[in-house]
Amino acid sequence: MRDNCPMARLALLSVSDKTGIIELARQLVNEFGFELISSGGTAKTLQEAGLKVTKVSDYTGSPEILGGRVKTLHPRVHGGILSRRDIPQDVEDMNSNNIRPIDLVVVNLYPFEETIAKPDVTVAEAIEKIDIGGPTLLRASAKNFAHVTVLSNPKDYDHYLQELKDNNGETSLSFRQKMAGETFALTNAYDGAITDYFANLATEKTTTLPSRYTISGTAFQPLRYGENPHQSATWYQRGIQATGWAAATQLQGKELSYNNLVDLEAARRIIAEFDPKEPAAAVLKHTNPCGVAVANSLADAYEQAFNADSISAFGGIVALNQPLDGETAEKLTKTFLECVVAPDCTEEAKEIISKKAKVRVLLLPDLTQGPKQTVKAIAGGLLVQDSDDLVDVPDNWEIVTEKQPTPEQLAELLFAWKVAKHVKSNAIVVTKNRTTLGIGAGQMNRVGAVKIALEEAGEATKGGYLASDGFFPFDDSVRTAAAAGISAIVQPGGSLRDKDSIAAANELGLVMVLTKMRHFLH
Repeated sequence: MRDNCPMARLALLSVSDKTGIIELARQLVNEFGFELISSGGTAKTLQEAGLKVTKVSDYTGSPEILGGRVKTLHPRVHGGILSRRDIPQDVEDMNSNNIRPIDLVVVNLYPFEETIAKPDVTVAEAIEKIDIGGPTLLRASAKNFAHVTVLSNPKDYDHYLQELKDNNGETSLSFRQKMAGETFALTNAYDGAITDYFANLATEKTTTLPSRYTISGTAFQPLRYGENPHQSATWYQRGIQATGWAAATQLQGKELSYNNLVDLEAARRIIAEFDPKEPAAAVLKHTNPCGVAVANSLADAYEQAFNADSISAFGGIVALNQPLDGETAEKLTKTFLECVVAPDCTEEAKEIISKKAKVRVLLLPDLTQGPKQTVKAIAGGLLVQDSDDLVDVPDNWEIVTEKQPTPEQLAELLFAWKVAKHVKSNAIVVTKNRTTLGIGAGQMNRVGAVKIALEEAGEATKGGYLASDGFFPFDDSVRTAAAAGISAIVQPGGSLRDKDSIAAANELGLVMVLTKMRHFLH
């Protein structure tokens, strides 16, 4: 908003990222009559470009001190930003203290996140990149958007200049308000990054999450819609560096949808369970696995996983823990799939899979790196928990039956247990030869989940293995499993009736092991 004072309007420019700042400053001076005040490196950049600039220290009469830690924290600066031009007392204070109004503030912040992303960065180095004056300028300007325009991102410079051209040298209230909102989002994210950094500095693992939890992200990609066409959706990136799915390379296929991304993350979590030295494949549908297998080759692993439930696999998501090769790619082209993700892809495989141009093929080199916490929104709040990434090993299990498992049986039970961990509760997984045979997912009772998994496995159940994500409250499921031919069961234990299930297993000649750890997935 233009002030009634006949002096030229003031613009304060103080940026770490100098992208576009010279052209913006030049147009401010030459086309719209602004005077520029600036600090430190920004002032030097503008002067070297031939622009007339008043240094903040000359404008305030106070030198930069403490090695540049204090530059803009001064009443002539913040009074000029925070003054309300329509409040007589503010105008009187401004006049009596020889303070000029500042109409435009262009500020971006010290690169804190870029700094802490560097390997071996010291705490001292990180601390020096915590901006103090910048966020203060931004928040003050955003608060007074009724009178001041604040620009915190170089991408908005052209929009601002267009506003001036369209509005006779002014900016609209709606534009100033929008820029204020984006600025507060920036300072919130900046403080969140600092908060996360200090939380990660903690040397002791605590069992409690912080008393305040913030979550922020930058719009990475708009999505056509959410789970359903009537729901709007956007993909946000955490931090300034693309990680996880934002860092994946998409070789081909349509843009990723909301549901694609949800399914891909579920696929990543499952495939991360398996050592990449052993070829593994997982086929998913609606975040639940249709089939999972470990084999001697990637092509065999995929074929076994696909055949485990070929009907459900149609239109599914495939995750591979080794680079996609030609033989596997050839098999992938035999059916309709939504997405395929692998750590890498051979040139031969790229050529073969390109025959199915609509299939989304993604390369994510590190499939093991996931979020440290999971977050779910509920009415009025958030539910935050540590990710379920504990590694289960048979050494910690308790063998509770008279019949003892062989090493091979323990390996098969571990495979079944790893899959069950990623099936919606109530979950039952039946396997043999490190391939899923039947999966009962998301059932309201465990008896129903057992029935579905066994029916899906059919005759192949004989000599098979069964994993349950929760304990058996009664011995009925154990008896049902034994009648279908199951030879060994893995379950967490913890029921008041564990002794009944163990007795039934002994009576029927089954192996049963208790993991003493459950993996519910809701």
